[in-house]
Amino acid sequence: MYLNLVQIAESFGVSESVVEGWIRDENLPHTPDRGRLLFDRAQVAQWAATRGLASQAGFLAPEPASVAKGWQVEPLLRAGGIWRDVSMAQLPDVFDKVVAALPGATPPVRQLLSQRLRANKGVTLAPVGGGFALPHPAARIALGREAGTVALILLGEPLVFAEPSVDETPVTRLLFFIAPSPRAHLELLGRLSRLLSRRDVRDVLAGNAPDEAIFQAVASAVVVVSPAAPGTEASA
Repeated sequence: MYLNLVQIAESFGVSESVVEGWIRDENLPHTPDRGRLLFDRAQVAQWAATRGLASQAGFLAPEPASVAKGWQVEPLLRAGGIWRDVSMAQLPDVFDKVVAALPGATPPVRQLLSQRLRANKGVTLAPVGGGFALPHPAARIALGREAGTVALILLGEPLVFAEPSVDETPVTRLLFFIAPSPRAHLELLGRLSRLLSRRDVRDVLAGNAPDEAIFQAVASAVVVVSPAAPGTEASA
């Protein structure tokens, strides 16, 4: 089965120019055909596997069940870390450090993700009110199945938005997160939103609690279970 340039770009969540760069610099298998480029599906899948890349659309491989279903937020937060008294000028460097420690991702993927985050409008800030925002990569790229992280960033100065704010509370607390696929992204976004709906957790995150107290508050608030049996309910 052959795919065209657009389908390959969509499969990896990158631009067509990135795919062309892979052809030029990384020997991505391809076949010229009457002025266009064709790609053998099996060859591309094998090429991607050797480089730790994965597809996010259905052209190369079907999307598995949401990997975020079994995630707990507390281990993701321990992976991403807690960053205190961060200035606006330091924020891109903090994003880089979080990406550098991203579990389940190869160095080329981490490098690509860092470049995306530093690009113009590379991060969606997503304010949610109460002084919190849920920033995340604006463009999803294909990551490994276990490549997820959450970082709590405590700003030393309020975040400034071009658009109107959600409420009157200045945003000084960020839960920056990365998920491996669009489906897992939505799952994790919902989970973090439910976490912030709890006043006890918000109070701990908004204060100056020690790191371990923050980890414990998140762990106690988030219970991940299998699909709930009748009469039971899973918390955020």
